Parts: sequence; C-alpha cells; structure tokens
Amino acid sequence: MASAVQLRVGGGVGVVVIDYPPVNALGADVRAGLLEALARCREDDSVLCVVLRGARGSFVAGADIREFGQPPKPPSAIEVFAAIENMNKPVVAVIEGVALGGGLELALVCHYRLAVAGARLGLPEIKLGLLPGAGGTQRLPRLVGFSVAAPMILGGEPISASEARDIGLIDALGEGDLIEQAMALANSLRSTDGRPPSIRDLVQHVEGARRDLATLDAALAALVKRGRNRRAAEAAAKAIRAAATEPFEEGLKRERALFLDLLNSPESKAQRYLFFAERTAGKVPPKAASVGPVDVQRAAIIGAGTMGGGIAMCFAAAGIPVTVIDRDDASVARGLGVVEANYRKTVERGGLSRAEMLARLALIRGATSWDDLGSADVIIEAVFEELPLKKEIFGRIDKVAKPGAVLATNTSTLDVDAIAAATARPESVVGMHFFSPAHIMRLLEIIDAKKTGPMALRTALMLGKKLGKTSVVVGVCDGFVGNRMALGRGAQTERLMQEGVLPRDIDRVSLAFGFAMGPCATGDLAGLDISWRIRKAKGRVAPIADWICEQGRFGQKTGKGYYRYEPGSRTPIPDPEVESFIRSRAKSLGHDPGAVGDEEIFDRLMLPMINEGARILEERVARCASDIDVIWANGYGWPVWRGGPMYYADQVGLRIVRDKLARYTAKLGDERLKPAALIETLVGSGRSFADLPPNDR
Repeated sequence: MASAVQLRVGGGVGVVVIDYPPVNALGADVRAGLLEALARCREDDSVLCVVLRGARGSFVAGADIREFGQPPKPPSAIEVFAAIENMNKPVVAVIEGVALGGGLELALVCHYRLAVAGARLGLPEIKLGLLPGAGGTQRLPRLVGFSVAAPMILGGEPISASEARDIGLIDALGEGDLIEQAMALANSLRSTDGRPPSIRDLVQHVEGARRDLATLDAALAALVKRGRNRRAAEAAAKAIRAAATEPFEEGLKRERALFLDLLNSPESKAQRYLFFAERTAGKVPPKAASVGPVDVQRAAIIGAGTMGGGIAMCFAAAGIPVTVIDRDDASVARGLGVVEANYRKTVERGGLSRAEMLARLALIRGATSWDDLGSADVIIEAVFEELPLKKEIFGRIDKVAKPGAVLATNTSTLDVDAIAAATARPESVVGMHFFSPAHIMRLLEIIDAKKTGPMALRTALMLGKKLGKTSVVVGVCDGFVGNRMALGRGAQTERLMQEGVLPRDIDRVSLAFGFAMGPCATGDLAGLDISWRIRKAKGRVAPIADWICEQGRFGQKTGKGYYRYEPGSRTPIPDPEVESFIRSRAKSLGHDPGAVGDEEIFDRLMLPMINEGARILEERVARCASDIDVIWANGYGWPVWRGGPMYYADQVGLRIVRDKLARYTAKLGDERLKPAALIETLVGSGRSFADLPPNDR
C-alpha cells in the first residue's frame, strides 16, 4: 500500500490514516492508497467499520493543485469516492484540523462524519477560480439544503465544527477517543437494513428546491453578483442548479464538465498563480530563518485613531491583550468608542456574537500614560504620516519600552531607516504597514529596514500570521511597493483630469477591467486629505486634487470629494462642480475634453504601475514579481482573476508593454513613463517577470 496511507486493523475497525505532508492533499499516492486500504477492509471479515482520518491532527486540506494542468494520474478522485460511497461497511470520517475542498468532498462520500471542536470545513474552490469538481455541488445541497450550501460554495468561506453540526453537515462533535466514538456513531445510526446511508440518495432538499426554482435562481443570481470571479461564480451556480433539476449522475457529469472548463480558463490560472504566490510571500527570509520570534503576550498601540483602533481589533481577534495610548482621555474615549461601534455593527450583521464582542472588548484598554508601554512585547505606532512626529514618538518609546520589545511603525510611505535612527535600538524597529480598515484588510507590508534585526523581522512575520494577515516583506523606499506603484497611477489620474477626463470615466475604465472601485472613488473612501498632507510634506503638487481638498472636499467623510455622497450612502454621484472645474482647467491648458479614449485611459493607468514594479524589482525592494502581485491583489483591489500587475504584464507580453511605454513617453514628454531598464533587459532576452529568481533581500 502507498506510504501516503496507512491501515491499522483491530477490534472490528479498520483505521485508514492519510499521511501526506504538509496538508494531506488528495494527491495520486493518497488516492491509490485509499483504494487499496478500502479493498482490504472490504475483504477482511473482521472489519465491521472503517474510520478515515488524517495524520498530524488534520483531515485533508483539498486536492493537490500541483496536479492541475498536468496529465491525469489514476485513480481519479471520482473513482475513489465511488468506492467509499459503495462500501458495504460504514465509513466514518473523523475530521480534525481542516476538511477543505476535496477534503470535504471526501467526507461527504463517507457514511457518517464526526468532527472535533476547532475543526474547519468548507469548499473554497471558488477562490481558485474553480468549483468543487468531485461531487461537492451535488452532495452538499442534498445534505444541508440549497439555501445553506449555495453560500458555502459561492462564498468559499469555511465554517466551524459547531456550525457544521448545527446545519447537519456532520453527525456529531467528538473528543477523547475518536475511534471509539466513530464506531459508536456508526452503530447508533446504522439503518435497519444494514446498508450504510448515502447522501446521493437524499431527496428532501432536492424536491423542495425543484418545487420553487424561482427562489433558488434569485438566490444564486445574488450570490453570483457578489463573486470576485464572475465566470467561476456563474459556473458554480449552474452546477448547484443541476443538483435540483437533474438526476444525481447527470448532475455529477454537469459539475465535472463545468469544472474542467474552469480549470483551463485564464481566470483560474491567474487565481492559482496567486495561491502559490501567497505561499511564496509567506516564507521566512534567510535573514530571519535561524532565529525565533518574540513571544508576544501583550501589545500596545500609539494612536487611537481609525488605524490604531483597527489594529487593536486585529490583536483582540487573535486573543492578545492590547493597550491603546493617545494624548488625552477624550481622544482615547473617542477611539475606543469607534471600536465598540464597529463591533456592534458586526454583531448586528451576524458576523460576531455578543459574547464574542464582549470578550474582544475586554482585551482592549485605553491609556494616556507612556508608562503603560513598559509591559508590551510589541509596540505599534499609528499616528499621522509625518516624519518629525514619528521620530519624536520613537525617541519616547525607546526610553520606556522593555529590552527585547519589537518597535513597529505603521507608516505607509515614510523612511523606516530614519524612524529607526531616532532610537538607540534600530535592530528592534520594523515597519508593519496595515491597510485600512485594518481589522478587515488582509494585507500587511512588513518593511525590513537596513538595521532591522532578524528577531524583529521574524516577530513581525509571526504576528502577521497570528493576526490573519497576508504578509509580504519589502524594503525601504518612498511608498514601499503598493503605494509607490499607486503613486504612478495617481500621477496619470491627475494628468488625465487636467486633459479633461472626468473622474467617472477614469473609474469606469477601472471597473471594466475588474477593480471593485476606481482610483477616484478609492481616494474618496480613504480620505483625500491624507494624500494631500503627504504631498504638501514632500513638496508635490497635483492641481486638481489639491483644489478639491482646498474646498474642504475630503471624500466620503465630508460628503464630497471627487464625487458627492448622499447622507448615509457610499454611492459616488458625479458632481457638476468638480466636472466643471476639470473641463475649464483642461481648456485653459489647451486640451479638448473628451478627446482621450478608453484605451488610452486604461494604458495610462496601468502601464505606470507595471513600470514602477519593474524598478522596484531592479532596486531589490521586493523579493520577486509574485510578491508585488500579492500586495496588489490583497491590498489594492486588483481583480484576483487577473493575477496581479506583473502577472498581467507577462500575459500581455513585455514587448507590447515596452513599446506602449515608449510611445506614451514620446507623446506626453514624461520621463517617468520611460521603460524601466529591467523591462528592456527582459524583452531583449525573451524572458518575463516570472522568469526572475527571488533575490536574497
């Protein structure tokens, strides 16, 4: 039998253990091992019940996606699942850790399911631009109902073991001797005819959905509309509908055909690329590989504003006590009040229980004395983006923080080396750039400054993982990776408006590409005063953006920015006042408003980002092109089904990118658009960004 699967027989039970590091994925060796183990259990008269579990405290994390796009290796998952489903002896799945994707589909073909507290179950294939391809769209609705199954499949988010029990996805929660409990479960639920039950034979939910297809169709349409990859969402909806309208075997065939179509789609290839890119980004750099992180038992945050409060919520969600410090009691009370209001909204939406809210609030305390920093293992500064202020604060932190504490700045653009120089322990200083709102956004840029020590860097990476963030290590430069690239897009956004292009047209082109929001609407959401303050501090000028801020139009928080907003609404409405100003300025500069077409708008928004990304790679600020793509997909709303700006450039072709940049450089007289040296080199050698090996920063 394949070493990836072990079988132990005794006491009337055959225990089949999947042991395929690191996550027990359903690779070819596992599938072959399962078939052999099942055959031996079937033929062994001493085996009355089969228990299927995973090694190292986890069930199965899904299919082995390294096999996707490769010639199929027998046996198929479909063949293995059919063997389990047709076993004449009950098969019980014991779920610890995770049962995700193909792992949950494996559990669904078992006759009974037992899960431990803390286990997570789900079908996240939609996040790879796919749908469950081994019966998940057919079995899950039959077991838990279409109204429950559809959001799980189209949303892709896992649920807890207790939630799984409540909806009927598992038969029981277990603890202690799980093998004994699995046998007892099989005996207590054994059917009168002795035949193990099969989900494929359940009809109650199918008949209900079939009687009211209009309701099902409306629910599926709403879920498709929310999907980040419309093609995958539409295909998943078709497969779920087939479970209601077609016999089980026909539904399986329909699901499989839709899966294979998605598997070969450019959208899924891009999302699978990002899947591996995130894992590459999460690897510990050589610099920090030989040290352990600080054991963070307590944290402190300086600044009780929007960002500081959001970061505090991240720590509370991870179960880490955190103290939020500000200059006076009123500022602290105001900040903690916002935190509590955010929690209450989450409770109202059903995203958190009241008990969970109270538990998290109990972990957050406010203070005004800097002496409260003394017990913190990590201190994060989250004040205004002004270098003198941050340097002053770090000088004060240095005097009260305990030895070994990690000192982090949440700066989004400033020189971390200069901030670290304000302390006597620059090796303890690291950048941790959270994105707003910090308790929601997944991205964390970790800035490895020149004197950042291995322990501080390792601790930041550990914290990022513990806080549920997608962390990417970058170097020091103006704006780091994400904001530096966004600055290039912002410069062209400003210039396009000076040529008479309206904010709604700039955003419309961005939305058509797949962004959830265009750059103008995004600026309104973030607050235009933030970038205005940074521009003034750095001596930069953006005549239209500056004029908008000078009118007190800071975006959604003031009800006016590039757009206007109705009270209580986040929907941008084109504002005649802004559009009139843009048109008049364009005419005064000799431009014809409306003369720039959509293709040029798109090129001038996209190409500067790609070009700046190439310069970032040249300067070794980012380790590899995929790190840049992870940053943009997780922090800047880049459509995941397009892979990221550097991936997108490779798909378009770097020669085309180079030639367009050269053409716009000549047309606009803007040297910032001159093709980066790295692009020229790659074009000359016939290589792509993906061909570049990671640097050793």
